[in-house]
Parts: sequence; C-alpha cells; structure tokens
Amino acid sequence: MDFNLKKLTSDAGVFFTRAVQFTEEKLGSAEKTELDAHLENLIARADCTKNWTEKIFRQTEVLLQPNPSARIEEFFYEKLDKKIPSRTTNGELLGQYMLDAAKDFGPGTPYGSTLITVGEYQRRLGGAEREFLQTSAINFLTPLRNFLEGDWRTISKERRLLENRRLDLDICKARVKKAKQAEAKAALWSEEVDKAEQELRVAQTEFDRQAEVTRLLLEGISSTHVNHLRCLHEFVEAQATYYAQCHQYMQELQKELSSANSDMYPNSFASNVNPSTSASCPSPISSATLPGVSPPGLASTSTPGSAREPSGPLKIQDVQPPSTGHRKAKVLYDYDAHDTSELSLLADELITVYTVPGMDPDWLVGERGNQKGKVPVTYLELLS
Repeated sequence: MDFNLKKLTSDAGVFFTRAVQFTEEKLGSAEKTELDAHLENLIARADCTKNWTEKIFRQTEVLLQPNPSARIEEFFYEKLDKKIPSRTTNGELLGQYMLDAAKDFGPGTPYGSTLITVGEYQRRLGGAEREFLQTSAINFLTPLRNFLEGDWRTISKERRLLENRRLDLDICKARVKKAKQAEAKAALWSEEVDKAEQELRVAQTEFDRQAEVTRLLLEGISSTHVNHLRCLHEFVEAQATYYAQCHQYMQELQKELSSANSDMYPNSFASNVNPSTSASCPSPISSATLPGVSPPGLASTSTPGSAREPSGPLKIQDVQPPSTGHRKAKVLYDYDAHDTSELSLLADELITVYTVPGMDPDWLVGERGNQKGKVPVTYLELLS
C-alpha cells in the first residue's frame, strides 16, 4: 500500500496543533471563538431532538417487540439488507395450540368446542397484532431510524468539521498575536505577521462557510419535527385501529360464548368460570327453605279472611322430584355445603339434578343416592 508521507505528516501536525489548542482552551490558557447565539440555540435544539428521538425509538421497539433476542435478530437482518422472516405472533400461536388441543379433547365436547371458538378468535387477535406491528414499523419506526442513521449522522459530521474549522481559526488568531508581539521587538518579523494574517483570513473564510452549512442543516430540524408529528399521528391511528379490532373481536367472542352456554345450560349461567375466583357463590332465595313453593303432596293452610301463607318453612328434603326434567351432571369443583339445605359436592362425581318452580335459576336440586340438597349451577357440567 502506498502512503503519501508528506500528507500523512501534515495531517498529523494539524491534529496535534488542534489537540494543543483544545487542551489550552479547556485549561483556560487560550482564547476560544464563540458561536453566535442563534447557532448555539440550533445546536442545543438538535441535540435535544436527537436524544429524545433515540429514546422514543428504542422504547417503541420494546413496545412492539418485547423479546430482546428477536430485536437483535431483526437488527442483523436489517444490517445485512435481508428480509426479516415472518414471525408468528403470540396470539396466533396460542390460538393454534387451542385448536390442536380441541382435536385431542374432542370437538363435540363442550370444552373442545369452546377451545375451537376461542382459538379462532385468538388467531384473529394475533393477525390484528401482526398488521399493527407492520404498520407501526413502516409509518413510525422507519422515519425515526432514518433520521438517526441518516440526517443526524450528516449533521454530526458537519458539526465536527465546524469544530475543526473553529480550532484552526483560533490557532491562526494565536499565531497572529504572537507574530505581532515579536514584531514589536524586531522589525525583521513583519513577513511572519503578513503570513499569519493571510492564514487567519483563509481560516476565517472556511469557518464562516462551514458555519453557514451547519446552520442550514440544523434549521432543517424544524421540518424533521413536522415529519415526526405526521408519523406520530399515523402511529396513534394504527394503535386505535388495532385496539378497536381487538375490542370488536372480544365482544363477538363473548356473544358466541354466551349463546353457546345458554344452549348448553338453559337453566344455568352465562359463562362457565371457576367459582373459586368469585367473591361468593350465588345465593338461593332462602338459605334453608324454598318459600312459596307448594310441592305435590303437601298442602298449605290459611285462615279465612287473611292472605295465603305457607303452613311453615318448607325444607328442601320435603320437595318431591318432578316426574320429568331429571338430568345427569358432572361436578366440576369441590363444594362444601353452607347449611343443611345444601348438598356437599366432590369434583368429578356424577349426580342427578332437577329444578322446581320458584327456585333461584342459579341453583338446582341435586340427588346422590339417598342424599338431596341444593347445589350451585356454576359447579356443574350438565350432561343430559
């Protein structure tokens, strides 16, 4: 490799004199040319823009892709100018797992059919998320990255060049000052003064030219703000669309589940949730009796001229089962009876249930052998 030794030596000399000037300025032993106030304000504004744009860009990346390994992978694909491979979203993956599980559990079972319904909606949610990620990356992340990797690098390069021109100018000023001091002592130094002043004029011209170039670039930050403002609106619009889609999908899912549960459990609840997560179980009309119910075989007495009253509190054990309407039910969770009118349950056991007129729809009468009592519907899966 060929080296231009003369140029290399010159560059090394320039670097050394700049380093000396910079050090003396820091120590306060050399004068420093200050930039005009307008240019200083532009530089401060540009630094502020760069710092906050970088923070917003990094945090948006974390928001859109929380997995740091995936972000590193995408970074290398971008640097290699290769297309980032399509990645399944968490919602799509969860939906696929639910669909696969439904095949094993049986699509015709209540659990399997519900898994299919929820799985399909999870896949829709995942698809909406994918579209949101792609839109946000194009409309918001890409413009911020272009500023940081393009415009800001150009601005930084010109600012470094301006700093070098400023150091060269101050070096020339120092030489002129020394030459004039020497000239005052000996007239033989007048030629050195002329040379130093000529170098100063050249340095001043280059400094002024570079200051103008830098000023124009820094004033372009205003247009950058306008562009980022437009991108921010597009990002918010993408978020609004995404969350609206998610809300719509969840409302549709809730309706489908509610309708399916109503068909499956006509005397039951709207959704089959684990009752252990609830604050309390549904309460029947009476914790010990069924007021106002006159089962077959039992008569009520009333006195003439008075309102019809039951002859006494009606115990659940006195209720006669109807001739029809018996159903088998599987117990989903353990349940401890709160009083003698209720029937304790063990998970996975099978019992016979039926309802009687006037009974709270959240409760059924359950029978297990010779035992009988009220049972909460939320603890049961009706089988037939």
